Amino acid sequence: MRTAETNRETKETQISVTVNLDGAGHYDVETGIGFLDHMLESFSKHASIDLKVRAKGDLHIDMHHTTEDTGIVMGQAVRQALGDLKGIRRFGAAEIPMDETCTRAAVDVSGRPYLIWKVSFSRPKLGDMDTELFKEWFQAFAQAAGITLHVENLYGDNNHHIVESSFKALARALRQAIELDPRASGVVPSTKGKLGG
Repeated sequence: MRTAETNRETKETQISVTVNLDGAGHYDVETGIGFLDHMLESFSKHASIDLKVRAKGDLHIDMHHTTEDTGIVMGQAVRQALGDLKGIRRFGAAEIPMDETCTRAAVDVSGRPYLIWKVSFSRPKLGDMDTELFKEWFQAFAQAAGITLHVENLYGDNNHHIVESSFKALARALRQAIELDPRASGVVPSTKGKLGG
């Protein structure tokens, strides 16, 4: 089983994350931010990654540090669980509709982190959460996981749907990319013989 547990403790946040990449989408998430919990639970379910998150942060200031650092630690856990990257499919893509909204994501588990974020919002907040923080989470996750990630909202009006379809698109694309390929067992999916760097 491809599993990992990672922790991060700073003056701003204390975060622990456990993942099982070959799980069934079971989740146990507590970040202190209700909307972020909802998104991470959706990510877990649709990626079929078992996920446990415990995060405590300086929410009396704002939600920035907790959101970003949760993305970092989740990315680190996924990267650690992937090990030597042998046998994975490497690439994945998904297009997710939610009512009037449609968002697509493409992933390359390349070891070369990069984010393209073509998602915008018509409101500055969803509940108490600043909508600009969603890009911060995706950036932190992609960087720490070592993945190239492109997310593009094709169309949509409802900001909740735009965010949720982005997390679900990432989940489905990542699920495909990290899946073990029976035709390439034990092989690094690159003509270079290695990924990253």
